[in-house]
Amino acid sequence: MVKKLFLIVALVYTIWLTVISLVDLKNVPSLGSSFDDKIYHFIAYFGLGYLWVTYFKSNPKKYIIFIVFTGTIVFGVILELLQHRLNPNRTYDNYDLMANCFGVIIGTLIASRFNIIKLK
Repeated sequence: MVKKLFLIVALVYTIWLTVISLVDLKNVPSLGSSFDDKIYHFIAYFGLGYLWVTYFKSNPKKYIIFIVFTGTIVFGVILELLQHRLNPNRTYDNYDLMANCFGVIIGTLIASRFNIIKLK
């Protein structure tokens, strides 16, 4: 039951991240630094990597963590490219893409190394 609920959370989070990445964002709270956007990207993709790796971690397939990691990186790249194409008010930024990747890397490492949440 908990695993199914966690799947729903991961799916809703992924959909939310997709929508947030493609729409105009106004009145985003400032963190007081010149790279707030990169921090938001890092946190968002940390969550994405963490949720999906935690969900799939109990899967017995040998390379499942690598597959999930690669999938979330590709997802981040696609969203970064799509936001530039679909929304004239959004732009592609290599640093955003790097923040996405670092977030996925750290989220994946933490989820794969620590049993903070055990799904059965």
